[in-house]
Amino acid sequence: MTTAPDLDVLRARIRGMEQTGSRTGVELPTHPALAGLLQLRAGASYGVDSLSLAALMMAGPSAQGAWTAVVGVGDLGAEAFASLGVDLSRTVLVPDPAESWLEVTAALVDVAPLVVLRPPPRVSEGAAAKLAARLRKRSAALVALGDWPRCEARLAVTGLRWTGPESGAGHGAGHLDGRHVDLLVRRGAGPAKEATLWIPADGSVRRDRSAERMRPVTRLGEVG
Repeated sequence: MTTAPDLDVLRARIRGMEQTGSRTGVELPTHPALAGLLQLRAGASYGVDSLSLAALMMAGPSAQGAWTAVVGVGDLGAEAFASLGVDLSRTVLVPDPAESWLEVTAALVDVAPLVVLRPPPRVSEGAAAKLAARLRKRSAALVALGDWPRCEARLAVTGLRWTGPESGAGHGAGHLDGRHVDLLVRRGAGPAKEATLWIPADGSVRRDRSAERMRPVTRLGEVG
């Protein structure tokens, strides 16, 4: 994973990356587990409530050889991101951009088709509009951890269930072998979409259709 401790280092690294930056046009590669739920599009921003979802959204472009970037996430678990399909050798990490978060993110959008950002608690409409214009110009997408104005879609984890073998004594001893993740996708004022993902220990995420059929339908008013 590549880190960029300050703006001068970041700018120099971007100058070296600009000749190999990948641009994919209107649609960006999307992880197969999100098929039918979400299509990543250049120029759009997306909101997520967990780092796992952010990693899953990075995995599509990363698997196609594109650069990705993560800004403002000091607690990123590199092993977990790699297990979900993120190529760390083509990932730029800026853990603490401080007051320069907007400038850093805009600079990374120039070379990375997908940038993950943990924004400050309050983001002005002007800052969001400035970054949106940059996304459209550079055919890139933004994934924001938390609130972000005018997102194309918002993804939230509504349920999590771990699975694993139990010991013969029935005390639940043993290694966890994966987890079921209930996912809610909202896009504009349209009806929300729900799905359940199965994430085994090796990170090979897929839809769990059987769990989806058994799970009760969540009404919009039941999720904050």
